Amino acid sequence: MSNHYSGDIFDDAIGRLDRARQFADIDEEAVERLKHPKQILEVSIPVRLDGGALRVFTGYRVRHDDTRGPTKGGIRYHPGVNLPEVKALSFWMTFKCAVAGLPYGGGKGGIIVNPKELSRLELERLTRGFIEQIADFIGPETDIPAPDVYTNAMIMGWMMDEYSKIHRRHTPAVITGKPIALGGSLGRDDATGRGAYYCLKELAKKRGWTPEKVRVAVQGFGNAGQHISHLLHADGYRVVAVSDSKGGIYRSDGFDIPSLMHIKNESRRLQAVYCDNSVCAAVEADELTNEQLLELDVDVLIPAALENQITRDNVDRIRAPVIVEVANGPTTSEADESLNAKGQLVIPDILANAGGVTVSYFEWVQNKAGYYWTLEDVHHRLHEIMAREFNAVYDFMEQRHIDMRTAAYALALNRIGEAIASQGTARFFAGE
Repeated sequence: MSNHYSGDIFDDAIGRLDRARQFADIDEEAVERLKHPKQILEVSIPVRLDGGALRVFTGYRVRHDDTRGPTKGGIRYHPGVNLPEVKALSFWMTFKCAVAGLPYGGGKGGIIVNPKELSRLELERLTRGFIEQIADFIGPETDIPAPDVYTNAMIMGWMMDEYSKIHRRHTPAVITGKPIALGGSLGRDDATGRGAYYCLKELAKKRGWTPEKVRVAVQGFGNAGQHISHLLHADGYRVVAVSDSKGGIYRSDGFDIPSLMHIKNESRRLQAVYCDNSVCAAVEADELTNEQLLELDVDVLIPAALENQITRDNVDRIRAPVIVEVANGPTTSEADESLNAKGQLVIPDILANAGGVTVSYFEWVQNKAGYYWTLEDVHHRLHEIMAREFNAVYDFMEQRHIDMRTAAYALALNRIGEAIASQGTARFFAGE
């Protein structure tokens, strides 16, 4: 995944705040506070490489706002990590947590590194070195990291272990996305895709869809893309196109998603197949690029790969009436305006992919209670939250005659604004 942004992505994020605030009941002071991250930490991490040489890496952690609770958000390992990006991602997390109704603010972190260039031992040393540097900045009641681009459950396990060593007590609640054996939650692996699926189920009720007649294209057949495809396929939806970083495949009759997942996860290649147990046979399909997939004549388009996929350059060729943003930031602000003008419904990323942070919240609750839930319990609670918040945003959109993204931001602003105002604003202190 590459994350290179033109211009300052943090300024673009602030722009979305300004657009939403006219529909929110929020004090000017609260808006002003949200434009400034609460704390920013930059650290250098010296790592002894296997060959004996020393390399110093740069890492960041940003805590955007903690009015509603401890800050929460992932840590990414990527050569393109930079401070404006980390600030913008922490800002989005504040809104995502508010949209999902979670008692958190937003945080984000990253290290400028290409993890593929490091050995496993070097990766562990880098991870533990980072936690050593930020150990006073994070904590179960302060700031709770999680996995993000190129970080995984094992890396989270190292982080939790290092933090626990420094503080001399077992502290599972400091990190989420951990391995199950180290206090991770059941249901975390498919939470992002499943949360988006629950949003689509609510929309299907409103639109009276017959699943068999609904054609779906999924850009990005990674973790989230696979899980939402699998759940939709099981419901009878026709997933007619999927793609990965190398390109995509299209078949008007739809694909057998479990077969595609089997081959992709075994061979790392996306092939049009049908599997009967372990015997897989190729099926007829057209090859297409990621760009072509976005422009297909389908009923639902799911960008689940990278940011900045739907832009002013291709927005006029996007035909799907419903777009579900499983990736972070797949639609640029300019493209957003065109889609809204054409009447296309975008279920925005801060709602559609909030399943991940919601199950992270469940993991934290379980760690703090020392009591662990069943998978059915996790699914039931996730469904309840995603359905409730989807309907809240949808209703707000209809009442105010605005697009769904603006509605999600405005609803989040109302919740954050209420929390900030409850500590008093200028109007209160002036006795108005």
